[in-house]
Amino acid sequence: MSDSWKLTLPCTRAEAEALGAIDDLGLDPPPVLMTTEEVEDDAERWRLDAYFEEKPSAAALKAVRALVPSAAAITAKPERIADADWVTMSQISLPPVHAARFFVHTAAFADAVPAGVRAYRIEASRAFGTGHHETTTGCLMMLDAMARRGTRVDSLIDLGTGTGLLAFAALHLWPRAFATATDIDPVSIDVSAENAAVNGVPTGLSRGRVALGVADGVASPLVIERAPYDLVIANILAAPLIEMAGDFAAIAAPGAQIVLAGLLTRQAEAVATAYRRQGCRVAERLVLGDWTILRLRKRPDFRLRGATGRGLRDAERW
Repeated sequence: MSDSWKLTLPCTRAEAEALGAIDDLGLDPPPVLMTTEEVEDDAERWRLDAYFEEKPSAAALKAVRALVPSAAAITAKPERIADADWVTMSQISLPPVHAARFFVHTAAFADAVPAGVRAYRIEASRAFGTGHHETTTGCLMMLDAMARRGTRVDSLIDLGTGTGLLAFAALHLWPRAFATATDIDPVSIDVSAENAAVNGVPTGLSRGRVALGVADGVASPLVIERAPYDLVIANILAAPLIEMAGDFAAIAAPGAQIVLAGLLTRQAEAVATAYRRQGCRVAERLVLGDWTILRLRKRPDFRLRGATGRGLRDAERW
């Protein structure tokens, strides 16, 4: 890995939160943007760190600076970072997250685990889902609330699992379930397998274990053969959630619960509408910051007329 570069600028909380809605800066390769609260509960004291794979051009620096107008008067130059996994380095000091009965931490906080929680050690990595983003935290809270209400789950799937965290948490809540976790990125599945070993989560195809596999949506024999699911979890992005609404609903059993995340609150209604057309109604909404987590129920009497065709050959079987 060659040397990388970092540009650090002060910013406000509003500017930091707005970064979540930016899909493309028009830069190739794009920088990795990390924001940090410098002073607790001070909306004006945040920091933006932009990491570049190579020395940034003047145009690249201008594009990043445009993201934080409050720093227009600040003189800052990019600094060279010696050969290192800087994505991991930028996250290594992340504080632990306590969400419902779960405690998610890195090795640096292994001694800080409180009593009475299920702790997961999830190191910073290239896979999304360390628990620090509102969407992952919100999913943990939603799943915990479902279990406390007595929701029964015999078969579950986490689509786009990232680090495996949500699948692990769901299996903890429903320890006798058949659990499946997939991701389109093979690196994420490798990371999930490592995290399962570190956290004592059993893997495999039998009940009480997590089956891990690479899959593009539902286009996988692993996904189809283990369907239908009582619980479908997808913490990805609004666009693919809408695109694959038919597929996700098709693998859900009648009356199943579907937990969707990765969508900004302004995108929630569009996502909900796509799933209503597939016989799913919104049962609960959880809003954290600019993000919304949706819990839907599939109508027991709804019969799908087909899916998007991305590998689900027998959508009407259930």
